[in-house]
Amino acid sequence: MTQQATPTRPERRGPLRRVLPLLAAAWLVLEIWLVTVVADAIGWGPALLLLIAGIFVGGAVIKRAGARAFSAAVEQSKNPQSAQPQTGTSMTVLAGVLLMVPGFLSDLVALTLLLPPTRALWRMAGRRLAGSALRSTAPVGADRFADAVRLQEQMRIHRPDGKVIQGEVVDPARGPQGPDTEYRPPITN
Repeated sequence: MTQQATPTRPERRGPLRRVLPLLAAAWLVLEIWLVTVVADAIGWGPALLLLIAGIFVGGAVIKRAGARAFSAAVEQSKNPQSAQPQTGTSMTVLAGVLLMVPGFLSDLVALTLLLPPTRALWRMAGRRLAGSALRSTAPVGADRFADAVRLQEQMRIHRPDGKVIQGEVVDPARGPQGPDTEYRPPITN
């Protein structure tokens, strides 16, 4: 007589993993519907040109964000003590990607990411979401987003500014004994 293995229950999916496929399908249907509505209103030729123009505008937005981030990095490397303002690069790049996605709803969301008043609302919503993930009481491994935010917060605590200061440890009890004539190779990265 053979024994049958008792079936194990599959692991429950989180609320986001259950709803995300439905949201993606609804977004796709809404995009297609909006394209047909706009195409019926202005014609298929101009609607197609608007969709193609969105690809080029999105690329230009991403290129501009990259140039701004590069210049901020160069400025920071020249003067590490300068308080560099936030460049908002991640939101600008996301807006560029959304502009490149064919559809008018994604273009509308991209415009809200580019305009300063609505960008502040998106930033506030993101901070609120990250704060709720930090306060999450879910055990480690249960919520991947909360785990990632906690890990990022721990890294920030252990390396608050990320600066590396190269130097030499000197034993204060012995103190310097005279001129240092020992050869030391140059520091290279």
